[in-house]
Amino acid sequence: MNTVNEIFDAMPASFRPEAAAGLEVVYQFDITGEGGGQWYAAIKDGTLALQAGRHSSPSATITARAEDYLAVANGQANEMMAFATGKLRVKGSIVLAMKLNKIFRRK
Repeated sequence: MNTVNEIFDAMPASFRPEAAAGLEVVYQFDITGEGGGQWYAAIKDGTLALQAGRHSSPSATITARAEDYLAVANGQANEMMAFATGKLRVKGSIVLAMKLNKIFRRK
């Protein structure tokens, strides 16, 4: 995918309800720089509500520059390396952030 918007537009199709069964979590995505924006994914027991904007009390907030987020989302960069080098930052529950790969299937 070429833009951050395309990634978030495709998120509902990559959502795996069975992997989110029993979870109640809100992921906030703060993507900075050109082409960035804010979105949140509210997951409750296998359902997904994805919205543009800012949630008042997210469980985990993922922050990255648009180009770094695109690279990770497209599989061109390793998310653990991006986290270790500060290109991908998590505020709140890191454990919940690590579950994103199971909840959303990569293409």
